[in-house]
Amino acid sequence: MFVEQGLELSTTVQPAAPNRQSSKDRFVNILGEESNNKDSHHRMVEGDPSNKNKADSDVKGERVPNGCGSKDLELIPFGRKDPGKVSGDLEKGVSEKADFESAIELTGYGKFHYMLLAVCGFVSTSEEMDVISMSFILPSAQCDLELNTYSKGWLNSIIFIGMMAGAYAWGSVADALGRRKVLIAISVMNALCIVASSFSQSYELFMLFRFLNGAALGGSGPVIWSYFAEFQPKAKRGSMLSFMAAFWTLGNLFVAGLAWLIIPTGIGYTSQVFIYNSWRIFLLICSVPSFVVAVLLYFLPESPKFLLSRGRADEALDIFKKIYKVNTGKDENEYPVKHLVVEQDVIKSITSSDKPATKNKYKNMMSDILSNSKQLFVSPILKFTLISITINFTFHIGYYGLMMWFPELFNRFDEYARQYPDKTADVCAVTKYVTASGSQQDGKVCSDKIESAVFMESLITVASALPSNIIAVLGMDRLGRKFFLVFSTLTSGICAACMYLVYNKMQNLAVSAVFSGVISCGNAALDCLITEIFPTNLRATGVAISMVAARLGGIIGNIVIATLLDLYCPAPTFIVAALLIGGGLLCLTLPNTTREPLS
Repeated sequence: MFVEQGLELSTTVQPAAPNRQSSKDRFVNILGEESNNKDSHHRMVEGDPSNKNKADSDVKGERVPNGCGSKDLELIPFGRKDPGKVSGDLEKGVSEKADFESAIELTGYGKFHYMLLAVCGFVSTSEEMDVISMSFILPSAQCDLELNTYSKGWLNSIIFIGMMAGAYAWGSVADALGRRKVLIAISVMNALCIVASSFSQSYELFMLFRFLNGAALGGSGPVIWSYFAEFQPKAKRGSMLSFMAAFWTLGNLFVAGLAWLIIPTGIGYTSQVFIYNSWRIFLLICSVPSFVVAVLLYFLPESPKFLLSRGRADEALDIFKKIYKVNTGKDENEYPVKHLVVEQDVIKSITSSDKPATKNKYKNMMSDILSNSKQLFVSPILKFTLISITINFTFHIGYYGLMMWFPELFNRFDEYARQYPDKTADVCAVTKYVTASGSQQDGKVCSDKIESAVFMESLITVASALPSNIIAVLGMDRLGRKFFLVFSTLTSGICAACMYLVYNKMQNLAVSAVFSGVISCGNAALDCLITEIFPTNLRATGVAISMVAARLGGIIGNIVIATLLDLYCPAPTFIVAALLIGGGLLCLTLPNTTREPLS
């Protein structure tokens, strides 16, 4: 992981032989030749016929440039005797040996990357739709599922409990088996659980399927961000990650729009033994994007960065060639890189153990998972892990704690305004009325009628995040991740405190819209920063553990708000404000990852 040497690995495909060597055997042979055949290596590079068909390698020391313990290997021209110095023009493509950063730059930036953005963005959209959909269901399902404020809090939280369970497991598997396969499995499982939950007739069964839904979603976040980042050149990575974060906002918009179109209509089927009403139909439609992304992911390649981290350089090179062909329209064979540089620690990890390919497959996978997890809690990565956990925990208490309750708060203000059109009241007074005299008082006949204005206000709130996402895309690589994260947490913290000071529907809408906009901008910055601070072989696991903390924040945020909103109303807003501001300032202790190579 933290090494200062790299090994150049030839991946040129030779004519077929009766017994072709495995990748591992080639690595072993390369290391054996390296120790005793340096002179032969120089003759081979210069064109000695006796050595034309041999793999060449050269171990070269170099200091890590970005301070994060990652190897930023130089682009070394093929055929050069002295690998310690680099000549050749990268832009002209004269060099044939390259590390990951140079290889991905030489593929160009074009159609492939935009198709990748569309698919990965759609994954993020479907994930956000599944999470936020619950906030629109709560007011409508309170009669079907016999909900009160406390049970609503748990229903909001159960998906995050599932996400905690799934995040670590899926992230670890993705670091062991690959990103793409895991993402396909997650998407299918997610879609099936949503469909099953829409047919659930009891609170307990609905909670069960929402938990399983969360277990699937828990892996989607860390894996899709790792997968997408590992296709991006360092110059564009920040802006493109911010662009992908904007798809979360699109997910919010889609789910708010669907809720507005479907839930108030009252469509559906109702009998004495089975109910399938409008909010269930809404939930069923929310499952469609997950089925679609499972199909689209099938046509995308595995992450070349992941393949290189596993020593599968020949497969990584084939993917680079295909990306080059899609982006430039040229033949794959014209791709200027013929040899990929593989890090020395990758070679050591492959040659240090002889693992049977199939007999102990699952045992080896579990060994990799435990090893990756252990490395995250050993210095110097330990510092990044602990800070990442803390920031994600505090940030998502505010993000999911308030965002998931906005539709419920809008509905309460609307109910109060209908009863007292000429009066103003703060959040606490409105809540007291709803629970003591309004629709949620004990013993009153339940009403699940929701005015269209509630959905319109929710739509305006999530739409306010669009401008901030555009600013994040344009400025993330200029102003940096930490600037956006600190600005976002400070501003959203102030907005959270101001929630206590609002006295009517319009003020509540204005503060909620500003909160939604600035915290979405911070969410993009946080995703970029956390994705970049972990090295490739630990990235999905590291992001997954951070996401576990984020989901824990979502759970605590929802339960605390549900408990204190009715019992001691002022507390939730000020608790959220303090945690947001404190967590945001903590990010200043993390390294700068803007325009730095992925470790």
